[in-house]
Amino acid sequence: MLKLKVTGLGSSTAVVLTKEALARLKVKKGDFLYLTESPDGFRITPYDPQFEQQMTLARKFMSERRDALRELAK
Repeated sequence: MLKLKVTGLGSSTAVVLTKEALARLKVKKGDFLYLTESPDGFRITPYDPQFEQQMTLARKFMSERRDALRELAK
């Protein structure tokens, strides 16, 4: 578990991530993080949950229409 500090930043509020947290999340300054609600609280992730949902639908479509896509690729 990592401890994060909530601090003021101008007229906003910020969460300070340690170098260890940045390394474990595999993010750097300027990257985006997503705060999502989960059954046991909140989750911070570098992965866009909407993009994952779109990819799941795309994979389903591609597997259902594999023959048609193969013909279009010729």
